[in-house]
Amino acid sequence: MSAGELVSVDPLELKFPFELNKQINSSLQLTNKTDKHVGFKVKTTNPKKYCVRPNTGVVLPNETCEIIVTMQAQKEAPPDMQCKDKFLLQSVTVNPGATAKDITPEMFTKESGNVVDERKLRVVYVPSTTSTSAITQGSEEVLSFNAYGVDKGNLTGIEGSRTYVDSNEKSAHVRLVISMLTDEKNAAIEESNRIRQELELLRRESNKSQGGGASLIFVIVVGLIGLILGYIMKK
Repeated sequence: MSAGELVSVDPLELKFPFELNKQINSSLQLTNKTDKHVGFKVKTTNPKKYCVRPNTGVVLPNETCEIIVTMQAQKEAPPDMQCKDKFLLQSVTVNPGATAKDITPEMFTKESGNVVDERKLRVVYVPSTTSTSAITQGSEEVLSFNAYGVDKGNLTGIEGSRTYVDSNEKSAHVRLVISMLTDEKNAAIEESNRIRQELELLRRESNKSQGGGASLIFVIVVGLIGLILGYIMKK
């Protein structure tokens, strides 16, 4: 029997809008051209790569069946986007009332005595919408680079570097101010300690020479010095 006498297939190629790391579906419309029940089976040269639903079944007279072929996610694209995978669609006439469970591999062998109608289908990769958009965008970036001699992507880097430098200058200024204030504070603390030591010596000498009257003067002097030191520390 010549190919296509039992069923017609549309389209004649399995077209996949190829994208990396993504499962892709392609569908076939299988139409029974006869007034008999037709059983079919789908085979492929790369069974690990594709999933066919249904891969066997029965098409009623003058009816159409849809077959979905799913290509598993691919990590690499083939050279030149050319695919060598092929599918074989086999069909035979079956008894009325037959179901998909009744379709066996033996029905499509020469030993079965059945006349097997075979259709070979090749796989074709076509650019997907996402891939086309990415390619177009990449072309525009290349043209922009060639026309102006500057890659637009680097402008952001240049501006970012300028911002980074300005930030460093501000940080250096803040560190300098903090350092100056710290030095002034340390100097004030040292001066406070020195004055306290001198006052302690003065108090002892005053107690020895003048008695209790000098203590009052000492307290007043200490209070004034404390106010001065407090003002210095706040500053």
